[in-house]
Order: sequence, then structure tokens, then C-alpha cells
Amino acid sequence: MEYQLREYNVKPGELTAFMEEWKAKIVPLRKKFGFKVVGAWFAQEENKFVWILGWDGPPGSFKEADAKYASTPARKSIDPNPARHLAHIREMVMAAAL
Repeated sequence: MEYQLREYNVKPGELTAFMEEWKAKIVPLRKKFGFKVVGAWFAQEENKFVWILGWDGPPGSFKEADAKYASTPARKSIDPNPARHLAHIREMVMAAAL
């Protein structure tokens, strides 16, 4: 399984709204497309949200699966887009070390 660490700097005052939209719209859709949400954490005082997304495909296929998900009509139709709450996004594909 491959994983992706996603670290978001959320705009001040928008963390709660972002998390509500993420849970209601993004998580179910990711699961529908075969991804696993490993976990999610937030740091209120720093306006940070971090989550780990898993993909159980062949090694090296995470980025392709993620691009396919992002281009689907289902993802494109989420309006308003929860990403509007984000000031900065950092993503990193990872492999298990243990």
C-alpha cells in the first residue's frame, strides 16, 4: 500500500468549516474511489490539518489514481470546493517503513 501525507495550512477562522466539509464531501468520495483514510489530525492554534490517505494499488500507482480521482465528474462537482479554505497545501507520497 502507498500512502500520501497531506498537510494543509487553513485560512484563519476556517478550520472548523473546512473539517466539516472534508468529512461530509471528501472522505466518502475518496472511499468510493478505493482510497483509505488512514487518519486525520488538526492543530487549532496553528490552523493546520493533516491527514494520511492510503492506496492499495501496484507500487508507484498512487499519483495516477489520485489524478484519476481529481478528474472525475463527482469530484469536480463538489461545490463549493472545500479547498477554498486552504492557504497552502503540501503533499508527499510515502511507503511503509515497518
